[in-house]
Amino acid sequence: MKLETRRWWALGAVSLSVLAVGIDGTVLSIALPTLAGALHASETQLEWFSSGYLLMLAAAVLPLGLLGDRFGRKAVLLVALATFGAGSALCAFATTPEVFLVARLLMGVAGAGVAVMALSALTVFFDEASRPKAVGVFSAANFLSLPLGPILGGWMLANLWWGWVFLLNLPVVAIGLVAVALLVPESKAAERPSFDAVGVLASVAGLVVFTYGIIEAGQHGWSDAGALTALGLGVAILAGFVAWEVALTRRGGSPLVDTTLFRSRTFTGGAALAGVAGMGMVGLLFVMPQFFQAVQGVDVFASGLRLLPFVGGMLIGALPASRIAAAVGFRATVTIGFVVIAAGSAIGTWTTASTGEVVIALWMATVCAGAGLALTSAMSAALSRLTAEHSGVGSGVVQALQKTSAPLGTAILGSVVAAVYTAQLASAFSASPVPSAVASAAKSSVYAGLAVADRLHSTALAAAVRDAFTQGMSVSLWVSAGIAVAGGIMAMVVLPRVERGAHLAAAPAPAAAITDGRSTHAGRHV
Repeated sequence: MKLETRRWWALGAVSLSVLAVGIDGTVLSIALPTLAGALHASETQLEWFSSGYLLMLAAAVLPLGLLGDRFGRKAVLLVALATFGAGSALCAFATTPEVFLVARLLMGVAGAGVAVMALSALTVFFDEASRPKAVGVFSAANFLSLPLGPILGGWMLANLWWGWVFLLNLPVVAIGLVAVALLVPESKAAERPSFDAVGVLASVAGLVVFTYGIIEAGQHGWSDAGALTALGLGVAILAGFVAWEVALTRRGGSPLVDTTLFRSRTFTGGAALAGVAGMGMVGLLFVMPQFFQAVQGVDVFASGLRLLPFVGGMLIGALPASRIAAAVGFRATVTIGFVVIAAGSAIGTWTTASTGEVVIALWMATVCAGAGLALTSAMSAALSRLTAEHSGVGSGVVQALQKTSAPLGTAILGSVVAAVYTAQLASAFSASPVPSAVASAAKSSVYAGLAVADRLHSTALAAAVRDAFTQGMSVSLWVSAGIAVAGGIMAMVVLPRVERGAHLAAAPAPAAAITDGRSTHAGRHV
């Protein structure tokens, strides 16, 4: 197989690997009601099925990036894939909530390894000139997991044993293992990095505590004392981690993260902006299934089908991102993406319960086209500053920002929806008083409100609940538009003007050891 052809097949292999992780994340969201009955899980345990997975995803990215640089990125990717498959099987056959939670934590660690090593592979496989195109293809392929999880999972939950929702990962993992083993060359840092134990422990603790605070804020509100305490403690630990890394660098030691990376506005700005671009999209993915199912009354499978514009929009934005960046530069491309997100979100605020599928699909696709353009270009900008020598940990930094921005986006938009929903219902109940127990139950969630209305056979209450949620969704879309505007301003301020995708190939980069199974040599290419 020709060298150039093998690169793109290898990109397909790592994209398939990440697809398995992405599908699992979206499948769980629709499987929770079934798991509550099958495992006799409490509400707290159900929350931890999702939260524990997110915590492990965020916490493990930097240590696993270091392991890839030290021992080989292909080896870590293969172990992570196998572990993810084992965790999926354990989830399927779990008979208690405790066993299921252990399996989810295991899958979170493995998922972090897959995500980091896959992103690291892009740095090793492709030079700066071709990397933006590779990131576009990589991103577009992985966006498929957004609707695939609800569509396949919804059909399986309706027709098959619930365990198949998790066994669905096994054939994808198996294909990924074979493809990675055959197509992806081994690579590692030419000089084996030392193990920064303090840095590893501080990064893990800081990311776990901070992400936990975000999750708690999303569930209990931003005024919750526990959430604020966790957020403050997480920030303090992460600040200590940064101080330690800087001090270690000054003493001539080997820090976990190469702090000179952050001197580059392109890397720092690109990594941060990729997280910002994903916030609104993830928040939308949290809100829209509830709108489709609770307000418009469709089932889980139909709700998944209505998420297909996410993929269409992402493809429209992600695939041409490299050409646009080559023509006008990363800064302008990312800014354009955020402008499109803001425009699509603003249009979406006019959505009502009676709005047609085509109109909703169009504004959702617009939002996701902007997200695809901004996220892909920002990530390409960040990766353009990475060398193959430290691509594992560098990719871990990018992934850490993304893994924390995802729950942050859900927490922000989810909190806005909940606050407006509660306020709207309170206003409706003040005009037409109901028993306090009924009001309290209805305010807990849109599904609870509809359940109360059904028990009381009250069409007026059901209409009030649906209207309250729709109002909350509209306000959350204005917030999403505001985040996009802030992201566009940030892109103009942070990213340098002159760097263009077409010129990046001129930047030399240190070599890394790459093995093809027969010999070891220094180089940047497969």
